[in-house]
Amino acid sequence: MSFDFQNRIRLGMVGGGEGAFIGAVHRLAARMDDHYTFVAGALSSTPDKAKRSGAALGLAPDRVYSDYEAMAKAEAKRPDGIEAVSIVTPNHMHAPVAKAFLKAGIHVICDKPLALSLKEAKSLEALLAKRKDVIFALTHNYSGYPMIRHAKAMVKAGELGEIRVVQGEYPQDWLTTALEKTGQKQAAWRTDPKRSGAGGCVGDIGTHTYQLLCDVSGLAGEELAADLTSFVKGRVLDDNAHVMLRFKGGAKGMIWASQVAPGNENGLKIRIYGTKGGLEWKQEDPNYLWYTPFGEPKRLITRGGAGSNAAAGRMTRVPPGHPEGYLEGFANIYSEVALAIKAKRSGRKPDKAITFPGIEDGVAGMAFIEACVKSSAKNGKWMKL
Repeated sequence: MSFDFQNRIRLGMVGGGEGAFIGAVHRLAARMDDHYTFVAGALSSTPDKAKRSGAALGLAPDRVYSDYEAMAKAEAKRPDGIEAVSIVTPNHMHAPVAKAFLKAGIHVICDKPLALSLKEAKSLEALLAKRKDVIFALTHNYSGYPMIRHAKAMVKAGELGEIRVVQGEYPQDWLTTALEKTGQKQAAWRTDPKRSGAGGCVGDIGTHTYQLLCDVSGLAGEELAADLTSFVKGRVLDDNAHVMLRFKGGAKGMIWASQVAPGNENGLKIRIYGTKGGLEWKQEDPNYLWYTPFGEPKRLITRGGAGSNAAAGRMTRVPPGHPEGYLEGFANIYSEVALAIKAKRSGRKPDKAITFPGIEDGVAGMAFIEACVKSSAKNGKWMKL
């Protein structure tokens, strides 16, 4: 990863105030490669909470807002206003906030999923198509891991041959009981359809799994059949999902996502199999990628180690053997976006090596969620994507 310490990007944030988990993650990720300066925020819609949160983070009082629309308008008028905004609210606010800042000409870095519905996502996509001056990124952070970039480059180069089978799983256990009934903030909004959307587990972590499978394999989904379950009594949204997938070109796939699987913390794992070989990667051990050429012994490729390719090298900060993980993966997304913003500043096209999830990933993710919900409601009927 190359660093550019000059001309830091002025960054704002919507959401991420007191009691929020993901806001702190985004702020740490933005700071890691020193591309951004955090200068403004609408950290809460409650004025007192917004002021406390802003003061705690060292923001100037006149750059602390309790209304995101007021923030977008005010910052767009300032000569020193923000150039980019991070959206780290619950899901129901992603699209409205993104629209406000896109209309103000401010670059957007948005947490996933993109919206509450596919219709809302496509509306945002249509707006972005008219605003060629702004950059939109969706923080599917797992796509920023070095060994994921290595795997993607291998598939693209044809080292696995024609892709036949892809599998992903993402088990967690934190919602095994009705945690939302205790007042726990993260559980409360994630299990509320008004704030989370139609998908529970499938929207929260199933979308990560689907995006990662498509990103690494280069495949596009065509149809799916899903079985969504709410195991915890009284829970409205799903907490477990089984999904079968058919991809354009004939490849097949499966996803299991669960938040009620005791013994699992954050077990994201993907497998990609082609006519020439297979790959396997686990998020909880992210610096290792297992590669098996057909008919040969299994090989371990390590981040920064022998055989690690240039795509992984771009995402690497420290020597091999020193672990890089979740925050660094997030930071890689932020840094790729920063390089794209800086290229746009100077009127250049970004380097072709710069990649990050965008509006297309967001729309595909919403299509995945809605197809899963509809399929499950019809007893696993196959649905078009």
